[in-house]
Amino acid sequence: MDRASNKLWTWPFIFLILANLFTFMSFQMLLPNLPPYIESIGGSELQIGLVTTMFSIAAILIRPITGHILMTSKRKLLVLIGAVSLLAMTLLYPITQIVVLVLIIRFAHGLAWGWSTTVNGTAAVDIVPRRRVGEGMGYFGLSITIGMIMAPSLGIYLYQNYDFYLLVWISAGLGIIAILLFSLTSFKTPESVYYNQKQPPRFSFVGALIEKRSGYPALVTFLTTFGYGSIVTYIVIFGVEQGLDGVFLFYFFNALLATLARPITGKYFDKHGPWKLIMVCSALSFIAMWILALADSNLDLVLAGALFGAGYGSMMPAFQAWVISKTTVERSGIANGMFYSSIDLGIGLSALILGFVYAFVDTAALFKMSSFLFIIVILLTWKDYRVQTEPWQAPQ
Repeated sequence: MDRASNKLWTWPFIFLILANLFTFMSFQMLLPNLPPYIESIGGSELQIGLVTTMFSIAAILIRPITGHILMTSKRKLLVLIGAVSLLAMTLLYPITQIVVLVLIIRFAHGLAWGWSTTVNGTAAVDIVPRRRVGEGMGYFGLSITIGMIMAPSLGIYLYQNYDFYLLVWISAGLGIIAILLFSLTSFKTPESVYYNQKQPPRFSFVGALIEKRSGYPALVTFLTTFGYGSIVTYIVIFGVEQGLDGVFLFYFFNALLATLARPITGKYFDKHGPWKLIMVCSALSFIAMWILALADSNLDLVLAGALFGAGYGSMMPAFQAWVISKTTVERSGIANGMFYSSIDLGIGLSALILGFVYAFVDTAALFKMSSFLFIIVILLTWKDYRVQTEPWQAPQ
């Protein structure tokens, strides 16, 4: 094999990882603070859940269209459209304190997010050598994990110590940095794109939404993120209920352990596949959820965050690589879109369902109930592992 074609750490890959990191940081700073913000301007329990649900619905609706466009389009323009759209939506939040208008902005933000995550993830698949997809997407996923876990801690600190408007402006600044880095990135275009430009494939919403070969790992991803949705929506409110001022510590140690584990878990995936890795990580996530639910000190938050980072933080790139490994290069954009839609659907439905439940129980109970999704993930992953007839091979 040509060693150059198997090289992972190229400048385009490095720029793409950094740009994606700032994209996720810009977005994730806002995420845990929108529910308490909605509550502060008079939103109901249901509207708090709708903040996440409206966003998720929009992201899911746009992804099939984005996946289809990726089959016939070069990557750079699509990536920049997504990054600029995200910046524009971020800047709209401070213009109103009317809950209904905030929900409409949130829906539009979901459209931009669905577009951006799909094209960015597909661009990464194009750049990463196919035989190193687990390792490569693991490092790319690290930019997602750090953004998803570290940025909220900064966002929570800014929201609790300053105000929502400063939070928005800093988030917008990170979005501008992402746009600049994307502009410096050289993207690869698969040969199939040029072929499809000559003979454009017919668009089918269902066909662009679902890649059947990747359906099973996408289902397991959905269940995993459904469990995570309770943390995204309610951890800041939980901190207020319990009188804990160190909620940001949960996110910080989550990011730290996820970062330390990533080089090991990515290489393990390429050699052994996803099953044992996901089962162990699900068990760690289950334990972390219970420690969080029972937390009465900042030390408990640190322990819960560390275990959740080692567990959930290691699972998500493994799920993405598992989804991609099931399909062809030509349909990797659709599979990638389905992966992100599974995440948004899981978090969105979790927020909606738990929004109803929240009227009757405290947030600790929500964490306990959600934790059992990780047990179901273990069982489903074990089921798929048992039916494998051939040893794992990294995608060619």
